[in-house]
Amino acid sequence: MSEEFKVEIVNPDKSFLSKEDVQEVVVPAFEGDMGILKDHISIISFLKPGILRINAKSAEEEYYIEDGIIEFKDNCLSVLTSFIVSLKQIKKNKIQELLKAAEEESNKSEINDQTKYLLDQKIEVLRSIN
Repeated sequence: MSEEFKVEIVNPDKSFLSKEDVQEVVVPAFEGDMGILKDHISIISFLKPGILRINAKSAEEEYYIEDGIIEFKDNCLSVLTSFIVSLKQIKKNKIQELLKAAEEESNKSEINDQTKYLLDQKIEVLRSIN
């Protein structure tokens, strides 16, 4: 019996990725990193800045995402995000740009606690990638 399921990632620009040979996905959910395997219970969750890991028969892939929503239902994981980039393709100067912008935004005094939390998460992840 197959232990594989489908993953679809969509961002505002396009359908970013579609794979059908996925064995596990680890997503950076607000509750913490969440591993999803075939036959996982149906779930909807919000994503925070972090690394999305896809383990498939064809390849292992890692992506940096900033936000989004996941839904897992009927062995199909849908990921909707406003920003996603492959760790293999992101350039060091782009990471530096994102990190600098996040640090500047985080130092503003008028941001609320939720925004500060998300910016701190983003900074931590970008520093770990760098």
